[in-house]
Amino acid sequence: MSKRLKPGKPRRHNPHIPQHIDQTRLPARVYFDHRGRGNWYVLYCDVAGKQKRQNIANIHTTLSELHRIMEERKGITRDTLRFVLGRFHESAQYKMLALKTRSDYDYCRDLVVEMPTRLGKPLGDVPLRHFKPALIQRLIDRIAGEGTPSKANHILRYLRRVFRWGINRGYCDTNPAQGVEAAKERQQRRLPDIDTMMTLVDFARERGKRVRGEKGACAPYLWIVMELAYLCRLRGIEIITLTDANATTQGILTNRRKGSRDNIVRWDTRLRAAWNAATQRRADIWRVKSRTAPSHPEERTLIVAADGEELRKSSLDTAWQRMIKLAIEEGVIPRELRFGLHDLKRRGITDTTGTRHDKQDASGHRSAAMLDVYDLSVPLVDSSGTERP
Repeated sequence: MSKRLKPGKPRRHNPHIPQHIDQTRLPARVYFDHRGRGNWYVLYCDVAGKQKRQNIANIHTTLSELHRIMEERKGITRDTLRFVLGRFHESAQYKMLALKTRSDYDYCRDLVVEMPTRLGKPLGDVPLRHFKPALIQRLIDRIAGEGTPSKANHILRYLRRVFRWGINRGYCDTNPAQGVEAAKERQQRRLPDIDTMMTLVDFARERGKRVRGEKGACAPYLWIVMELAYLCRLRGIEIITLTDANATTQGILTNRRKGSRDNIVRWDTRLRAAWNAATQRRADIWRVKSRTAPSHPEERTLIVAADGEELRKSSLDTAWQRMIKLAIEEGVIPRELRFGLHDLKRRGITDTTGTRHDKQDASGHRSAAMLDVYDLSVPLVDSSGTERP
């Protein structure tokens, strides 16, 4: 067994190193010999434990080439998919993404790099030169053919993002995922009926009164979130980011995402009751936790977690799924009538009275096509005939 070298001392500035090299970014254990024509070299120990020297590059070698040489010596291959994915997940662009997005990207990376291929090696070890649109299309079609079109499209979007990132930073030359056809997903446009919705609201309100941790208890804010989602036609993320600044004298000023227009939902008895319940719950939590309310309205989040901090979207999703599972197990709603929190927005838009223009104003959608995704009402029209004389 070869003898390992001891860790080296911090690198000192070497005036003989070429000016085009940033000495602070040199790979570890790479040295420069200025004698003669100048050479970069490394030191290693042979099987007998004797220190040896090996020249690895000349004076004209760039910093990036030095890094590549050292990575190859360590067995790291730069031209594989695994290498590019690894660099992306170490990048500042990845670290600035939302926690949920990073979690989704981590899931996609783990699936892709270990996926078996006919070459006898996992997909992550396949050289980048082999990646063509046809290969990516076969990959997406295969995953979709397993009955998981949504997973296939998640992976496709992920690969498009990574290859674009790699092109901009010199890791790859093309984006083989660009132009690949997405898998066709089944559209689930569930519309909960009014009785089921109100039954679940009452269930969430009653179970929210139980002590946290008690059997059958639910998050106490769920019934409020359900009411706001239906009455204001809001997404879950739009509800948990509401603050006191969204409460106006006329009603609730929405904070819609995905390009939708904001509007003010007028106060009524039901909407005011939900809002007041949320502010009272928040005040009780802050009092118990000895927290001082922020002075600026936009800093006072309406829905807070049990510790008084802002509620995370992932926490809301978990609480919702736990409540739905509990309601089904106890026979409150049948399994076939289960629905998602987002479906309450669809129910709210469908129940909005007035013309299509009125519904579009209420939903905030900028196009009639988007309204069609949410408005599942059936127009009532007159017949085309006239009465016979």
